[in-house]
Amino acid sequence: MRTRPPELDDKQVAAALAAGWRLAVDALAYAPVGFGSHHWRVTAGGDRWFATVDDLAAKRWRADEPLSGPRERLVAALTTARLLRDGGLDFVVAPVATGGGDVLVPLGDRWAMALYPHVDGRPHTWGRYPDRAARLAVVDLVARLHRAPATAWAGARPDGLVLPHRDGLEAALAGAAGPGGPGPYAAPAHDLVARHAGAVRAALARYDRLVALVRARPDRRVLTHGEPHRANTITTPAGPVLIDWETALVAAPERDLWSLAAEDDRTLGDYAERTGTVPDPDALALYRLAWDLSEVAGYRAVFHRPHRDTEDARQAWDGLRGYLEVVASGR
Repeated sequence: MRTRPPELDDKQVAAALAAGWRLAVDALAYAPVGFGSHHWRVTAGGDRWFATVDDLAAKRWRADEPLSGPRERLVAALTTARLLRDGGLDFVVAPVATGGGDVLVPLGDRWAMALYPHVDGRPHTWGRYPDRAARLAVVDLVARLHRAPATAWAGARPDGLVLPHRDGLEAALAGAAGPGGPGPYAAPAHDLVARHAGAVRAALARYDRLVALVRARPDRRVLTHGEPHRANTITTPAGPVLIDWETALVAAPERDLWSLAAEDDRTLGDYAERTGTVPDPDALALYRLAWDLSEVAGYRAVFHRPHRDTEDARQAWDGLRGYLEVVASGR
């Protein structure tokens, strides 16, 4: 996230690092990068680290979900990443376990911290891969991940094909939810969703039809990263690595392929050559639509909660407008 959370100061972050990983912090600096988690660059004993703090309240899938829900999802995904790394998948940037074997350390009830080693390399921002070679290098990683034996991800959660915040979105479409807030984008977001209500309802119906088709083929499930886009890679001297494993789930392989194929449809053949699995058009369509609807529902939820006019809020507003246009286009 670009905006530092006012509820957390450096002393709290340093205390959590000391309690969880016994780090004697020399320096902390908030890193205004990414969207969804908060990050600090850490120096301790001459070593560099990267601390990620998640707001569990913001990661609920519905407004009344207990905080245990997002916490358990996060633990399962990050534990899977740690096991993959320990099992030999060196492109997995996994969290460092505490002395007690935990991948998360709480900061009160609402916040949870994970710690990562500093990765020497070139990070990337959101956008297309620059060329076919860069994309193929990530397809290679995805293929390796999908070939990982089930014993390596026994604790991973299955993709239930549930859209987070769908209940709130449907309430808004039915006129049963007011603008929410307070905040400067509450009323405009409410009105914007209402203007696109017909297109969103049609997209939700299409989503449900695709879910039924994909659920009929559970034999195709593999471990997926969930978001292998360019911003979730770092280019190191040894090649690209994948970061942000909090979305790891057992799912159809197309969960990791749709965005790569959207950039270059040759990706589907490249993946089939590497794995022997021919991508399924229905599953590709499902996960592409799931992404768009999840963004609409998630941004709508952001503005239904109390919020301020921050750089993150402005980015979320642009995201809501953009994804509603995509949904309305019926692509």
